[in-house]
Amino acid sequence: METASSHDQGQVDLENITRTYIFTKRCFDFTASLVGLVLLSGVFFVIAVLIKLDDPRITRVGRVLRKYSLDELPQLYNVLRGDMSLVGPRPPLPREVVDYTDYDRQRLAVVPGVTGLWQVSGRNELNFSEMVALDIQYINKACLSEDVRILLKTVMVVVHPKGAY
Repeated sequence: METASSHDQGQVDLENITRTYIFTKRCFDFTASLVGLVLLSGVFFVIAVLIKLDDPRITRVGRVLRKYSLDELPQLYNVLRGDMSLVGPRPPLPREVVDYTDYDRQRLAVVPGVTGLWQVSGRNELNFSEMVALDIQYINKACLSEDVRILLKTVMVVVHPKGAY
């Protein structure tokens, strides 16, 4: 498990995030999400038909979608628009942010992501402070190679789900 201990909790170092990294990350996000949306359009259609055929609130199809994180795929549209990135801290709910400490708010310093270090390091098996520590660790290590490493680990987590609710 890749977490920082509570006494190691430092501050986000935004100076290591260069304009080149931000531009390259945005180009990568745009291209990868566009390709993903095109390649997965058939999957989206099949999922929509299966959901329509399966009628309770929490459907059998819904359980499978959640288990394998397939319900996250439509967020590729948000990445394409620039509202999200492929990799970054998960976007919080507004009601959660109200209770954030100054330390917790640091995770909001970058564009939220579809996947991130938290998702590939234990997901729902980790508590909130561990998630925040991982998000800050990710922000401080911000580089395209780290994003690619997390994306590759995400594929493994999706294929072998653990900690998904």
